[in-house]
Amino acid sequence: MKNKRTEKQRKKIALVTLAVFFAVTIFICWQVGMPMVRLASDPERFRQWLEQRKLGGLLIYSAMVFFQVLFAVIPGEPLEIAGGYAFGALWGTVACLAAATLGSLLVFGLVRRFGTRLVRLFFSEEKLRSIRFLQSSPKRNFLFLIIFMIPGTPKDLLCYFAGLTEIKFPVFLLVCSLGRIPSVITSTIGGDALGSKSYLFAGIVFVVTLLISAGGLLCYQWICKRHNQTRDSQGKKQE
Repeated sequence: MKNKRTEKQRKKIALVTLAVFFAVTIFICWQVGMPMVRLASDPERFRQWLEQRKLGGLLIYSAMVFFQVLFAVIPGEPLEIAGGYAFGALWGTVACLAAATLGSLLVFGLVRRFGTRLVRLFFSEEKLRSIRFLQSSPKRNFLFLIIFMIPGTPKDLLCYFAGLTEIKFPVFLLVCSLGRIPSVITSTIGGDALGSKSYLFAGIVFVVTLLISAGGLLCYQWICKRHNQTRDSQGKKQE
């Protein structure tokens, strides 16, 4: 009886924690997240704002990226471009990748602790169902890496969903760090080109990135559809 009460207490504490987390998420996104995105959407103003803070500017930017990954409803593309504009392609990429990786690892740990209830705070059941095949696929690790490396794929969704699978922590660390490189590099290079007033080159980079991202999104949808169809057909055969 005592163990049952303890289990109920644990569930109650978990539910309360999730409710508080959800409330804090809404508050922070409204009070901090949206102003943060608006600031990053004006790269010149963003760079001046960071330069005023000197050495702390890079840390502030990294904290913004970390925050964006943790609260998945905030778009990350403006921050990536702003990072290249403010710090150049090299340091913008380094800061963005480091912060995004740390944010992804925290998300992974939180989902392992709170499970599906946390993931559903940010993503619909339909989105979760579309990548459910990653839980049982024998090529799960390889698929995670490939999908992560394709620009245009929903990496925040993948980060949260990874915690629901049996993927090992070191493998996920490799996936979420290496997998983000292509999309982050293209954004920071474009931002760097804007910062150096190489508008033609910046335009070319963004157009190419847009085309690659569109192709990547189609590829992602094809992968999900193919594996879900295979899973459904196998389920019917077993029936």
